[in-house]
Amino acid sequence: MACPWVRLFLAAPLVLWAGAGGAQELNCANPTTQIEMTGCAARSYEAADAALNAVWKQAMAKARDLDSYISAEDVPAATILREAQRAWIAYRDQACEAESLVVRGGSMQSQIYYLCLTRLTRTRTDDLAGFAAEY
Repeated sequence: MACPWVRLFLAAPLVLWAGAGGAQELNCANPTTQIEMTGCAARSYEAADAALNAVWKQAMAKARDLDSYISAEDVPAATILREAQRAWIAYRDQACEAESLVVRGGSMQSQIYYLCLTRLTRTRTDDLAGFAAEY
């Protein structure tokens, strides 16, 4: 998980985007401001995360199915998959935080972070979909 100051910094553009008058529509087809670009990157990550969560359910169902064939001394596939996912989340968050440091303190830092989250989340979604579909 990202450090608390990073989460606050990354959320700032979205708070500004919402503004005093409530949420404004983002023009993600042609964003023109950094706040819009970051908001669109965050929106893209949210969609990627939703897709990941849907595939996660399928992967866990597959893992539980695999567990019906194990002996009592075997570690359940669902346990292994859950621990792997937790490790992957920690890796993803740290890797993206590191990637965003190329523009540390700049207005693009949160955009770079969200773009990285989206890219790695989509890759993980494909990995989990492959696991769920095996055999």
